[in-house]
Amino acid sequence: MKIALMDSGIGLLAAAGAVRRLCPEADLVLSSDPDGMPWGPRSPRDVTDRALVVARAAAQHRPDALIVACNTASVHALPTLRAELEPRLPVIGTVPAIKPAAAGGGPFAIWATPATTGSPYQRGLIRDFAASAEVTEVPCPGLADAVENADEAAIDRAVAAAAALTPRDVRAVVLGCTHYELVAERIRTALRQRGLPAVVLHGSAGAVAAQALRRIGARSVPAGLEDGGEGLVPASAAQGAAGVNGPVNGSLTVLLGGRESALPVPALAYAEGRLLAAVSQVH
Repeated sequence: MKIALMDSGIGLLAAAGAVRRLCPEADLVLSSDPDGMPWGPRSPRDVTDRALVVARAAAQHRPDALIVACNTASVHALPTLRAELEPRLPVIGTVPAIKPAAAGGGPFAIWATPATTGSPYQRGLIRDFAASAEVTEVPCPGLADAVENADEAAIDRAVAAAAALTPRDVRAVVLGCTHYELVAERIRTALRQRGLPAVVLHGSAGAVAAQALRRIGARSVPAGLEDGGEGLVPASAAQGAAGVNGPVNGSLTVLLGGRESALPVPALAYAEGRLLAAVSQVH
């Protein structure tokens, strides 16, 4: 089987690593838009146009499913992508994990790009799934760009700034951008308080990967990755880059602006990128 993933940049690594762990034999196609990244500040029409180009490049490799591993593209482009590609190619979107965070009880925060923070879309999810919860929306300017470039100092500054805006009584944080999952442990460390349990981080990678496999009938969904609607109930970002179980026979094809390439150098700064490079047959 073959699973394609798309994003503006390397935010797709977390979901790609989750697919590789769940299904080591799957061939992976990673399609991104380095010349247009980031998509967050762009208009909805521009995001949709660029997402279509990236999706079409992936579709040319005849995958069995396409994961839109980007919150911004899922918000603005998912209906258009599905109208063009389905039913021939199932398209799986990503949304912030607000529903499972609210189900955990207690106050929680949502870390997201400035464009998403306070947006009607995010406010709608809060209204629908967390109306009775105390929710703090935390903008994270520069964090996605810093992660994309593996800029250690910039990542630390952006994480520290967002942590300072996060109320001290918050014990769960929704990672509202796929890039943030790549630095989950840095976020957890920045939020750590003496004498209190570690903050629970809710990402989307594990559940989105499981949903893609479910859609193509590849295998049953692992425990804890139940379907929670469009974006699923994401697994905790604490899963990190756990090892792959069983032999890996799947290939890895990387498309940068539609051109076959190697994994971008910054991708290798993250455990998920190193996992893919180490255990995949690179095309």
